[in-house]
Amino acid sequence: MRFSTKAIHIGNEPEAPSGAVTPPIYMTSTYSQRDQSEHDYARGINPTRTRLEQNLAALEEGKHGLCFSSGMGAITTALTLLKKGDHAVVTDDCYGGVFRIFTRIMNRYGIDATFVDMTDLVAVEDAVRPETRMVWAESPTNPRMKVVDLKELAAIAKAHDAISVCDNTFASPYLQQPLAMGIDLVVHSMTKYLGGHADVLGGALVMRRDDLHEPLKFAQNALGAVPSPFDCWLVLRGVKTLAVRMERHCDNAEAVAKFLSGHPKVERVLYPGLPSHPGFSIAKRQMRRAGGMMSFVLKDGPRTMDVLKRLGVVTLAESLGGVESLIEHPASMTHASLPPKELEARGISAGLVRFSVGIEDGEDLIEDLGRALG
Repeated sequence: MRFSTKAIHIGNEPEAPSGAVTPPIYMTSTYSQRDQSEHDYARGINPTRTRLEQNLAALEEGKHGLCFSSGMGAITTALTLLKKGDHAVVTDDCYGGVFRIFTRIMNRYGIDATFVDMTDLVAVEDAVRPETRMVWAESPTNPRMKVVDLKELAAIAKAHDAISVCDNTFASPYLQQPLAMGIDLVVHSMTKYLGGHADVLGGALVMRRDDLHEPLKFAQNALGAVPSPFDCWLVLRGVKTLAVRMERHCDNAEAVAKFLSGHPKVERVLYPGLPSHPGFSIAKRQMRRAGGMMSFVLKDGPRTMDVLKRLGVVTLAESLGGVESLIEHPASMTHASLPPKELEARGISAGLVRFSVGIEDGEDLIEDLGRALG
């Protein structure tokens, strides 16, 4: 069964005995155990959530899926695989919430992290310690769109008996399947491309390994960061159109990237689909297409927010992956929690803009950008 067929049918089988093509939402907190014992309490199990977990496992070519109330809920649960004294190697260009949880929460529990540029595999190898138990990657990264060689990264982690993790939110399982490249654990913010309509909050973990699923399933129930049945149903509905949405996202992003590359007020465009991107060849090898996310740098950094506020079709807002185009200023929005020195070290300058290219008419997006840039 190919991707688009799985997206529509896995977890969405007609409901017995009615034959309902769209499965119902199980809005219940508890279950009668007179005639069954599998379902006991909704924090631990819910039929709607189970359907979504089966769907996401299939799309990522995994064996097990676990869903959470947010992307950070999934990330927090994944980090329960670590214990006091453990060490993690983390991509330096990561979502601000990942940097925050490693540096302000996990360190309080005796878990240390080293942040490195994972496009430099030698630097990754050099950062590994005897106590390293996790290698945490994003590809493409947030917000500078670095592309990491996931197959080589997984090999490094395996050689050191560490768990390899990839946040696959930017690519989505339609464009990239890290488990097939040897990665142990895939993370998603379901809020983004999986849901696809900016109307749901959720997170997911997908894996093949039983020895990872068992402790993570326990932690999912014990910590309780589970999504509501309605949120699970919304994601199941959104995933049905993931393949066609991602194709349109990619079409528009390619056109926008070319337009911005030639604009006199744009210093550079960071998009893996451009031959000028340092990770272009790796992206061609491990991704179906380059995706709907990009960043670009304006030459007049101090006036960046003025430009963004002039946009009409494109919305100035955090988040990404919805059908509507969203644009934001990482230094003052999504990555504002990073100290100034960290922002500077990661190249998150005043002129850096992150753009989630939607599925509107591409010409309207280009015209809107042209008006705002002046």
